Amino acid sequence: MLRRRIGGPTGPLASALSLGTLPFGTTVDEETSFAILDRFVEAGGTLLDTANNYAFWAPGGTGDESEAALGRWLAARGPALRDQVLISTKMGARPTVPGTGLKTAEGLSGPVVRKAAEDSLRRLGTDRIDVYWAHIEDRTVPLEETVEAFDALVRAGKADVLGCSNHATWLTERARATARAAGMTPYTCVQQRYSYLQPRFDLGLPETAHVHVTQELLDYVRGEADMTLMAYSSLISGAYTRPDKPLPEAYDHPGSVRRLAVLGEVADELGASVNQVVLAWLMTGDRPVIPIVGASSVEQLEEILGAVELELPGELKERLDTAALGPAA
Repeated sequence: MLRRRIGGPTGPLASALSLGTLPFGTTVDEETSFAILDRFVEAGGTLLDTANNYAFWAPGGTGDESEAALGRWLAARGPALRDQVLISTKMGARPTVPGTGLKTAEGLSGPVVRKAAEDSLRRLGTDRIDVYWAHIEDRTVPLEETVEAFDALVRAGKADVLGCSNHATWLTERARATARAAGMTPYTCVQQRYSYLQPRFDLGLPETAHVHVTQELLDYVRGEADMTLMAYSSLISGAYTRPDKPLPEAYDHPGSVRRLAVLGEVADELGASVNQVVLAWLMTGDRPVIPIVGASSVEQLEEILGAVELELPGELKERLDTAALGPAA
């Protein structure tokens, strides 16, 4: 599988696709989860994405499930495999009171960062986290405290690359500047919601922790040689192809209609699925994006893996790029 250097020119090599493991241990049973993980690695995939709160909202879920399932898979496959994969996990959005969701999210204070890392390491059964993320913003904690806590994990060898997810672009830059000024490890990865279709920001998005990629963020990443952009919800939860998964309201605008039409035309010309074209589009460009993709079966994963081998000629990419101007941010 194609490789990307993440977190700057000296960062680790990762697969061009990341496997999201959010439902493993809850809505996807262990046997199926292990089969998906095995096939992903067999195909050359290395980057596995999870979090310390996946999936607390599932019936009976606590947030332990995805990391714990991944840890059991690593243990079952033996220590040699651990060196073949990169474990990406997050902290900050785990509820501290069951049933309250993000209203009681643990946040990004120094003590919480340290404890969350230890808990994740234990569940994963490993001594290091390859990519460690601040999952959501926490503006109640001094930025210096969060940056220092994450840097301490790197200095202790418990984390390697650092990233922030669901952060405003200005806050990402402020955190990076704070770290650089103090000689500490900066965030060099950013993870936001992003796909070929673009939402209408002027409608006002629902009150969730999800933060979409904006043109401002794309411009920022292009200008920062050490920054890697990863995209979650890259297939919009199946909305491109599944009639039972309608597009969220924010995507319901004329630009989406035009983009979907061109997307279908390009898929037909290439003999590929719409999902494969979306992923190929994300993985090309002046600063390629690493899509984080989920699968609930090996069959779904096989379609996703086909995107890595899909060649998107420049003329077709330009047609996709210019199908509709994205709504103003």
